[in-house]
Amino acid sequence: MSDYQLFIESIYKKTGLDLSLYKEAQMKRRLTSLCNKRGFASFGPYFQAINKDQQLLQEFLDKVTINVSEFYRNPSRWNVLEKKILPELKKKRSKIRIWSAACSTGEEPYTLAIIANQLWPLAQIEITATDIDPNVLARAKQGIYKDRALQEVPDSIKKKYFHQEGQTFKVDDKLKQTITFQKHNLLADKYPSNMDLIVCRNVLIYFTEEAKHTIYHNFSKALAKDGVFFVGSTEQIFSPEQYDFSVLDTFFYGKASIK
Repeated sequence: MSDYQLFIESIYKKTGLDLSLYKEAQMKRRLTSLCNKRGFASFGPYFQAINKDQQLLQEFLDKVTINVSEFYRNPSRWNVLEKKILPELKKKRSKIRIWSAACSTGEEPYTLAIIANQLWPLAQIEITATDIDPNVLARAKQGIYKDRALQEVPDSIKKKYFHQEGQTFKVDDKLKQTITFQKHNLLADKYPSNMDLIVCRNVLIYFTEEAKHTIYHNFSKALAKDGVFFVGSTEQIFSPEQYDFSVLDTFFYGKASIK
């Protein structure tokens, strides 16, 4: 067994994170760079160091869980969500349940809350936001962002939902109350159920085809009848019908009605 294979087995036993389900070339390149940066010639000694040093472990987790986010990332897709997808859901639902999966530092679930609030009162919006990395979840709960994260946010929205404090913007507490942040591993943990909208964007590109197949099936089961699945701009699903999905718009899939 190779040095890398032993490493990913050891990581799985320690953290429950199964790196074998990520694309090996990308992941190995990323981790080799981190290993060398920290002065380790191979993965064996690197794991021993991670096993003893919480800071090194956290750095490792930050590296393997991709945390790139901003409000209204890819604005044209959010516009489709706001103008087409959610109005259709509103016709059938007096309240909405949303899951922001792999939510990173929170920009996505807060964006979802803002957009949903154009159609539902905040009291009728329930958002579950999950990520595998407790460090980014802690930052998400704080809801404090630098101005560059809000570059796509209209001024009227900034004024309504944020409080500016110097060079940072803090999310309004009323908006925060719609969101529950939780640790969740897409590859290992139980999925929520009966969701009206599931958003998982720009994450699945890092997984193997086998892992994606399982995750798509799990997302499909987690959706309520006529629920919607929203994916990232590089994650178009081929043969969506195998997951009981139908195409609603580019990167939006509807859960087929139960036969």
